[in-house]
Amino acid sequence: MILSCGEALIDMLPRTSTQGEACFAPYAGGAVFNTAIALGRLGTPSAFFSGVSTDMLGDILADTLTASQVDTQYLARSDRPTTVAFVKLVNGQATYAFYDEATAGRMLSPGQLPTLPDTVSTLFFGGISLVNDPAASTYEALQAREAAARVTMIDPNIRPGFIAGKEAEYRARIERMIARADIVKLSDEDLHWLMGAGDLSTLARQIIATGPKLVFITEGAAGARALTATQNRFFAATPVTVADTVGAGDTFNAGALSALHAAGALTKAALTSLPDATLDAALSLGTRAAAITVSRPGANPPWANEL
Repeated sequence: MILSCGEALIDMLPRTSTQGEACFAPYAGGAVFNTAIALGRLGTPSAFFSGVSTDMLGDILADTLTASQVDTQYLARSDRPTTVAFVKLVNGQATYAFYDEATAGRMLSPGQLPTLPDTVSTLFFGGISLVNDPAASTYEALQAREAAARVTMIDPNIRPGFIAGKEAEYRARIERMIARADIVKLSDEDLHWLMGAGDLSTLARQIIATGPKLVFITEGAAGARALTATQNRFFAATPVTVADTVGAGDTFNAGALSALHAAGALTKAALTSLPDATLDAALSLGTRAAAITVSRPGANPPWANEL
């Protein structure tokens, strides 16, 4: 089973009412939440760990997980409010305004960390859950606790506007978590934010030198790349008409993890020697699943039968 660990929130997406007025509609979301949902819909054993409110919006989150075949036994429920993000779309690209003070997700503490059974092979981390304490330190503590025995993956999904004033602390945490991780996924923009200017493959190899065995780099409409110490595989994106990009990278993560799971590659040993065909399958499923997500509004990952 793959346990996705990170934020769950309500995205308020721009819509037009039946009277023609601009309005917002609530959608369950959050980068790590979206990955858990996409894994469940692809038929891969999926569970989710996060601080989730017992309020009305928290119930929407829990019900959405269950409807997508995600195990909710690890949710840390509390009576704190739910994080809300208002989304602005410009030419299909999303920017966010977050309302996250004292929420169930942000106030997640080490005392709420779950005890995990052997059936959990892999933990996935990322998103805005790695920015603000106490939640950020709690997720890092979980990765540090489990990294020696289980596969861990991180996608920072960096939001520069959200980390204003906290960049040094945030950057240090991301670098520590990347060094512990077996698998890292970064967009090309994230890679440059972390490593500076340069060739994508060269920069990715510098990431590998810090500890990870496998790095995925997504390159927007061009496609995605998988690199190990000796391999560099590329898969072109599936051409689609883009509705918006909400959840695209999250869905790619799920597709890649799902393919690795199906290949029996989510073990420490397997990740040290991955056949080209396994990397290609991960890139193929990741890019094809993401293409479906961007073709429709909001983070709405595909079910297996849509692929």
